[in-house]
Amino acid sequence: MRWFRNKDTLYGFLVLLPSLVLLGVFVYGFILQTFWTSLTDWGRDPTQALSANPRINFVGFENYRELFTGFVDARFRQDLVNTFFFTLFFILGCLGLGLSLAIALDRGPRGEGFFRTVFLFPMSLSFIVTGTIWRWMLQPEGGVNQLPTLVGLPKGEFAWLTSREQIWRFSWNDLPFFTGLVVGLVLLLIAAAAFRAGEGKRGWVASVSAGLLLLWSFTFGRTLKPLPYDELHGFNLAFIGIILAAVWQMSGYTMALYLAGLRGIPEELREAARVDGATEWQLYRHVILPMLAPITLSAMIILGHISLKIFDLVFAMAGADNAPTDVPALLMYLTTFRANQIAKGAAIGMVLLLMVALVIVPYLYRQLKSEVRR
Repeated sequence: MRWFRNKDTLYGFLVLLPSLVLLGVFVYGFILQTFWTSLTDWGRDPTQALSANPRINFVGFENYRELFTGFVDARFRQDLVNTFFFTLFFILGCLGLGLSLAIALDRGPRGEGFFRTVFLFPMSLSFIVTGTIWRWMLQPEGGVNQLPTLVGLPKGEFAWLTSREQIWRFSWNDLPFFTGLVVGLVLLLIAAAAFRAGEGKRGWVASVSAGLLLLWSFTFGRTLKPLPYDELHGFNLAFIGIILAAVWQMSGYTMALYLAGLRGIPEELREAARVDGATEWQLYRHVILPMLAPITLSAMIILGHISLKIFDLVFAMAGADNAPTDVPALLMYLTTFRANQIAKGAAIGMVLLLMVALVIVPYLYRQLKSEVRR
C-alpha cells in the first residue's frame, strides 16, 4: 500500500491504532449498542429485565414516541423544560458574573493575585462537593433562611430546593410553534451577522430559511399538537438554588477566559478609542466586547454542554427522588437502574447525546473549517 511506504506514517498509525481501537469499541461501539437497545422493549416486562437471557423484541422508535407524547412520561417532558431554563440562566449567570469579575481584575486592583485565586477556587471543587455545601446553606429551616434573624427580622420561608411552584407555564402542545419561532429568530440573527460580514450568499440562505420556518410556525405550528390534551410545564422555583450553586462554581472559569482576552487587547487600541472621544461605556460596547465575541462563543459551548448533561450537582443538592428538580440525566439513571426499564433509559440517553451533539458538532465544524482556511 502506497500510504504505508512512508515509515513515519506507518509508525504514527501504529502508535495511534490502540487508541483508535479503544475509542471505536468503548465510545462509538457503546453508542451504537445504546441506540440499538433504545429500539427494543428491554425492561418493559419486569420479570425479563434482569434475567440471564431476556426476551427482547424490536419496537422501532416506540420508546421515543412515548417519551415525547406518552401519558406516563410527562416527567421526562418537564425535565426537558427544566434543562432549558437551567441552561439559559446558568449560561447568562456565568457569562455576566465572569465578565464583571474579569473587568474588575483587568483594572489592576491591589491584591489582584489573591482575588483571582479566590474567584477560581470554586472551579477546583467537584459538583458533589459544591452540591453538599450549598444544600446545607439552602436548607429550608436553616442556612440562608436564617440570615434575616441576625438583624431582628423574621426567618425566611423560601423552599430553595423543595418548592413546587412554577412560573412561565406553557402547554406542551405549543412546543412546535415556539420551537419554530425561536429557531427562525436565531436564523434571522445569523443572516444579519452574515450580511454585516459581507457573506451575502450565506445571509440569503439563512434569511430564506428563517422566513419559511416562521411562515410554517404561524400557519401550521399552532395546529400541530403532540398531545390530545393540554399538559402544562414551567420553570420550577426549586431550581433557583441549583442555578446559584452552578454559577458560583463555574463563573471563575469564564472570568479566567475573559481576563485572558482583556489582557490580550492592545493598550494602544484602547488609547486610540479614548482619543477619538469614546467614553468607557462606548469603549467596551464598540471595541472590547466585539473582540471578546469568540471567547463568549467558546464559553457558551462549554457551559451549554455541561448544563445539558448535569447530574451530580442536582443529585447532591436535591436528591434523586425530588421531581421538581429532576433533569434528563437523573431520570435516565432512575429509569435504567431503579425501574429496570433498560430500553427507555437508553432512549433518554440518546436524546441527551443528540442535544449535546447539536451544541458541540457545529462548533467543532466551524473551528476545523477556520483552521483549514488558515
